[in-house]
Amino acid sequence: MWHKTKISELLGISYPILSGPMGGGFSTPELLAAVSNAGGLGSFGAYTLNPEEIFEANKIIKTKTDKPYNINLWVSDVDKSLIDYPAENLEKVKQLLKPYFDELSIPLPDLDTHIPSRFLKQVETIFEIKPAVFSFIFGIPAKEILDECRRLGIKTVGAATTLDEALALEEANVDAIVAAGFEAGGHRPSFLRPAQDSLTGTFALIQQLKSNIKTPVIAAGGIADAKGIAAALTLGADAVQLGTAFLVTDESNATPIHKAKILSGESRYTVLSKSMTGRMGRLIRNRISEEIKYETEVLPFPLQTRLMGPLRAAALAQGKTDLINFWSGQNAVSLKHTNATELMQALIADTNGIFNDVR
Repeated sequence: MWHKTKISELLGISYPILSGPMGGGFSTPELLAAVSNAGGLGSFGAYTLNPEEIFEANKIIKTKTDKPYNINLWVSDVDKSLIDYPAENLEKVKQLLKPYFDELSIPLPDLDTHIPSRFLKQVETIFEIKPAVFSFIFGIPAKEILDECRRLGIKTVGAATTLDEALALEEANVDAIVAAGFEAGGHRPSFLRPAQDSLTGTFALIQQLKSNIKTPVIAAGGIADAKGIAAALTLGADAVQLGTAFLVTDESNATPIHKAKILSGESRYTVLSKSMTGRMGRLIRNRISEEIKYETEVLPFPLQTRLMGPLRAAALAQGKTDLINFWSGQNAVSLKHTNATELMQALIADTNGIFNDVR
């Protein structure tokens, strides 16, 4: 009965398997629905969307599943250092990256450093659409927001990269906590200390959390198959969250070249870099991540993302894949399913097999 856990009971799902809430346009209603309809919890990363876009995405989701699902936002979606950001610093970073723009024969973009947060208005949409689960990263929402979620019957899930962050989330009385190990692809959602000082592996983090908190724990990072699921549950996790395994499925909105990179040998070489977005994230190494070292100043998030956007588009159009950011977790060696429903079925069947063998 491996699938009967605190999380499956809490979220009303048949299996404690969650898809990672991949923001930045990678999530789709189709991917979410495939996971939820198979008995897990499908997720939709919405931090880049305005309230109207979240509302429209939710309308599509409702046509594809009547099962529980998760909408994810970023509590901190704009770096505080962007306030009164010096013009000379902006120009310095632009000149640092100018050779890549020159290589692609495109101009450096004009950038506005005034970028307001969307989070509070996005949360109002969460209250309106009432997903079964509201998850968030890069911080903890205000008490009033969490209280309103409880009043509306929305379960809340925060992400921790350290025990201290998990303790803070438990103090805020969230319903579940994602133990986000450094093996995971995408951004590192640290919020108490800098990401580079918050690099605990998934399996160590699970054990730290289970020894110190009572809140149910969802393991994330480096889990891609039934063996990883069984290992995480055996260590005490109440559920698992898979990102990269779902990113390569047909239902995800990753580009074909992105999926091909993950499924190739290049996925063995992932690095933690802030060169592409301004915040630390794990990606398949590229020329920029190799040449722009971590200690090099880049623009605060999301201004760096806006600087790199035209470069990414031009590099894709010109086939310069060594200049493109391809997010990936550290463990892509066992990925073989490109259909999300088939992946879920295999994860469930194979995990059943492991626990039946143990008995």
